[in-house]
Amino acid sequence: MWTVIYIAPNKLIAEKYKKILTDEGMLVQLRPIGSTHLGEHASVEILVPESEAEEAHEIITGAMGS
Repeated sequence: MWTVIYIAPNKLIAEKYKKILTDEGMLVQLRPIGSTHLGEHASVEILVPESEAEEAHEIITGAMGS
């Protein structure tokens, strides 16, 4: 089961956090939210397996502070 751990405001930020998480060995999926005509500017859900959600959220929170 995949769990949303963060909603990024755009694709660029979502890709940044995906890289951080995958560098830590996590599986990550990105899922755009809303209208496809927004393209790169649409919000994007970052999802990880439910078993890794807590750790992934901590990593993302730490990355935001730096």
